[in-house]
Amino acid sequence: MSVPQMKAQGKFSQGENYCVRDISLAEEGRLLIEWAESRMPVMMKLRAEYSKTKPFAGLKITGCLHVTKETAVLVETFKAAGAEVYWSGCNPLSTNDPVSAALAANGIGIYAWYGNHEDFYWCIDRTLDARPHLTLDDGCDLINTVHENYIDYAKNFVIGGTEETTTGVHRLRARQADGKLYYPVFAVNDAETKWDFDNVYGTGQSTLDGIIRATSVLLAGKNFVVAGHGHCGSGVAKRASGMGSNIIITEVKATAAINGTLEGYEVMTMDEAAKVGDIFCTATGVKDIIRKRHFESMRDGAIVCNTGHYDAEINIPELASLAVSKRTIRPNCEEYTMADGRRIYLLAEGRLINLAAAEGHPSEVMDMSFANQFLSHLALANKHTAGEKFPIEVMEIPVAQDEFVAKTKLEAMKMTIDSMTAEQLAYIEDYNSGT
Repeated sequence: MSVPQMKAQGKFSQGENYCVRDISLAEEGRLLIEWAESRMPVMMKLRAEYSKTKPFAGLKITGCLHVTKETAVLVETFKAAGAEVYWSGCNPLSTNDPVSAALAANGIGIYAWYGNHEDFYWCIDRTLDARPHLTLDDGCDLINTVHENYIDYAKNFVIGGTEETTTGVHRLRARQADGKLYYPVFAVNDAETKWDFDNVYGTGQSTLDGIIRATSVLLAGKNFVVAGHGHCGSGVAKRASGMGSNIIITEVKATAAINGTLEGYEVMTMDEAAKVGDIFCTATGVKDIIRKRHFESMRDGAIVCNTGHYDAEINIPELASLAVSKRTIRPNCEEYTMADGRRIYLLAEGRLINLAAAEGHPSEVMDMSFANQFLSHLALANKHTAGEKFPIEVMEIPVAQDEFVAKTKLEAMKMTIDSMTAEQLAYIEDYNSGT
């Protein structure tokens, strides 16, 4: 096994089934994982239940998802439920090295370290050496690798998989439409208990956390431009507004733009926003949202970052082509100086600011998202055990599963809700009931 790029960076730890930055960080990582466990009651309830029945016994699961303390709770819950687990990070800058070390020390086949740019796909390939029955993805890099490089294996061996994020689900639906999806995949991202909480509140809070850690800038009074007012972008806008920023929304979808207007934000094109913005954050999942002509009109000191899954939303080569110099001011903050003396600050190499410069979403919201991941894989495993198969398509999370996750979360929060009576249930289905 050879990892030349990692060796060039200095110290790293490599074992029979893992490759991480430094295995001696395992104790530090274990403390982080235990902290996350204390904030993830739904996952811990699932672990307590399924560690007894071991529904994943004899099955291998390979995941490609940000290696955070919350992800570790999911990984170790799979292991407790009988699975043999292999893992890689789904972004070069989103792996927490102590957490990765802790998972390796616990027998997880993990290939992940912060800054594995050149070896990103090498890590994915190593997790596939195990020939997993199930795949768990965030951004579709794993599923795409299986479908493009292991076609027979994808068609004839893999039981199914899941996808965590909006961008990945879009790519899977495009693959299905093209007739090139070879096994069923649950769109976990589209579950209500994922989309409306993880995407909105998780992205909103963690994005601002990343921006502040990378810059220490005051948000109050700044013109904060959010590209995209979907679930993630709206979460960022809400949190930045709460910190006193003046919010500007750029959009291509009319209804999302109107929604932003009714929230009290300004709506304009990126060409207009580039002239007045102080902080820019992309949240679209689309390439070239901020590019050369926008950089040319930005103010001196403008801060640019991205909270979408890929680093293509900001055209960094075009920014570099305009710059006469570049230097790192502080971790995750690079200063590009233009020919006219203006300075533009790019955060976290244009990658996910909330994970590259901070710790990702809070444990409390990931509790629900990862519960959906676990339960979706449980459904795939149970179907396989019964000798049956799901249709080969991108599948929605069942409403009953969504409701179970939400109710379990409410119980953990010591909250109760009302129930409809039999008469009320009959009433809402009685089409003859009039005024």
